[in-house]
Amino acid sequence: MCRNITTLRGLEPAATTAEIEAGARQYVRKISGVQKTSPATEEVFERAVAQIAAITAELLAELPPRKQPPPTLPPLRRIAARAAGG
Repeated sequence: MCRNITTLRGLEPAATTAEIEAGARQYVRKISGVQKTSPATEEVFERAVAQIAAITAELLAELPPRKQPPPTLPPLRRIAARAAGG
């Protein structure tokens, strides 16, 4: 499950709030089966994303540094690299 969620620990510079939220959002989509929120699902979906993003930020802050960087860049950084011509 969630094979496509990118590792955020060990990034240089450290994972941004947007990257952490994107991972949380992808996780909540996967486990809930909700790809597009409706009025009936939006509040609980967004609350879950916020809670998972907060605990993920806490986890990343408390883990020791990685010895090697993650094998792939997060999607938001890949987009930025392409836009910069890299």
